[in-house]
Amino acid sequence: MTSAVLPTYARTDFAFERGEGVRLWTDTGEEYLDFGAGIAVNSLGHSHPRLVEALKAQAEKLWHTSNLYRIPGQEELAKKLTDATFADFVFFGNSGAEAMECCIKTARKYHSEKGNPERYRIITYDGAFHGRTLATIAAGGQEKHLAGFGPVVE
Repeated sequence: MTSAVLPTYARTDFAFERGEGVRLWTDTGEEYLDFGAGIAVNSLGHSHPRLVEALKAQAEKLWHTSNLYRIPGQEELAKKLTDATFADFVFFGNSGAEAMECCIKTARKYHSEKGNPERYRIITYDGAFHGRTLATIAAGGQEKHLAGFGPVVE
């Protein structure tokens, strides 16, 4: 079957049908340990009863709303995170790429407001994966991800 999904990943030819804890099962019944763990973004395992309960409770109240409005659960979590860390604020994003873009924009905005707009370059780990946006593929410095997307973001 030809997939209608844009081929941005080199996918393997099997599909996971369900998961429990750290284990995954394919549509043919093969069992695997989930070493990918949400690609290091949401290492929550699969089907944990407390998480399933929390998801169901939220789904019964509200699916989604814009950040243009106050979101009490978001504010509660942000307060817990700032109380437990050095941070004064929390940025919630949908992906690691969005988080990295926020870091880049925050650093550039800081230096611009301090009168140093020429200080826009950021040191990154060459060969890493930071996301799929133009700035994050530039940060990774991998030619295979940069090919065809020039000029490279500095």
